[in-house]
Amino acid sequence: MDLGLKGKVAIITGASKGIGLETALYLINEGAKVAICARNAETLKAAATFLLEKTGTEVLYIEGDVTKEEDCKRIVTTTADKYGRIDILINNAGTSSAQPFEQVGTELWQHDLDLKLFGAIDCSRYAIPYMRQVGGGSIVNVTAAIAKTPPASSLPTTVSRAAGMALTKAMSKDLGPDNIRVNTVCIGLIRSDQIERKWKQNAPELTWEQFSRNSDHHIPLGRIGNTDEAAKVITFLVSEAASYVTGTAVNIDGGAAGVL
Repeated sequence: MDLGLKGKVAIITGASKGIGLETALYLINEGAKVAICARNAETLKAAATFLLEKTGTEVLYIEGDVTKEEDCKRIVTTTADKYGRIDILINNAGTSSAQPFEQVGTELWQHDLDLKLFGAIDCSRYAIPYMRQVGGGSIVNVTAAIAKTPPASSLPTTVSRAAGMALTKAMSKDLGPDNIRVNTVCIGLIRSDQIERKWKQNAPELTWEQFSRNSDHHIPLGRIGNTDEAAKVITFLVSEAASYVTGTAVNIDGGAAGVL
């Protein structure tokens, strides 16, 4: 199936590793031009080198902190200046921060909202005019399945991610007339640096396969997901194959969530 991504220009935040990096790989292989962004210059450059080695294609890599509006603007304008257009924005920047309510101070609340909510708001705000110029586009906000049914000790992440889901739905209504589609993917347990640290700290006697399939994770499909499984869904959502899909939230969690 031709996904209609050849020649399209995509920005991916939080793209130096994990889901963001894997999505960049898939988009490049589909013929898109990609700008990857992250805060750490060293890991970002390593990601660009990895993508070049895997695909033979150079990517634009932009060091930037999406908690700063001026960096969001610079990321967008630098990409547009380089490639002449913007078609796709994937707001993937974020970290997991889960604590009991009374342990979360004002500074952590603000940082989490700046990173996961306002980063998406500001990058979108600056990218949308470029999407209008080319007759439409696609935005994917990466959120979390846990935000749909927040458990105890899951703050501030679940609140920031729930706000991102509401943002997605509202944006989809406002931007639909411009043929700009806005969706969110709600991530569950996906193999990452954080998950691997948990494995090595708590169960070093187990192989990854054993840890992944531990019944304590309560995943109906029986295992932790891989980054490429999230990247494939994101790639579909930003493609022409999903041209009539907007304002929706897709769980990528192996069936773990208790809600749709």
